[in-house]
Amino acid sequence: MTRTTGSAGLSCTVVVLDRAWRRALPGVERRVRRAARAAFAGSRRTARSSVVIALADDARVRTLNARDRRKDKPTNVLSYPSGEKAFLGDIILARQTVWREAREQGKAAADHLTHLVVHGTLHLLGYDHETGEADARRMEALERRILTKLGIADPYS
Repeated sequence: MTRTTGSAGLSCTVVVLDRAWRRALPGVERRVRRAARAAFAGSRRTARSSVVIALADDARVRTLNARDRRKDKPTNVLSYPSGEKAFLGDIILARQTVWREAREQGKAAADHLTHLVVHGTLHLLGYDHETGEADARRMEALERRILTKLGIADPYS
C-alpha cells in the first residue's frame, strides 16, 4: 500500500490486492496516482480530498459487482462515493478485465487503466454518464481533456 499527497490537493492511497498488477505494469501505483490527481485537477476542485484506489482481480470485482449492482460478472472499474468532501471514496479495478478490454480495443493497457482511473475518480466527484445523454457528453468531454493533458488519445474515438 502506498499513500502520497499530490500538488492538486488529492491524497491518493493505492492498495494492491492482486500482485500481478505490478508484474503486468511496473510503476502501476505511480500511474494510478497521476491519473487520479489529473482527474481531480481537471474537475477544478480546490478543497483537499482523499481517495483509495484498489487494484484487484476479476474474482474480487465480480463479487462486489454482484453484491452491489446485481450484475454477476466482473467489470473494469467500480466507484464507491463516500458522500463526504474530504474523503471522496473508493475505486476498485479488475486486472484481467482491464487487460482484456485493452487488447480488444487495440489500446495500450497502461492507457486504458489511466482512462478508467480518471473515469472512476470523476464518478467520485459527482459526474455520471448514466443519468442522461447530456451528462454523458459532459463527462466524456472532461475525460478527453484530462487524458489529452496526460498524453493519451481519445478513448471514445
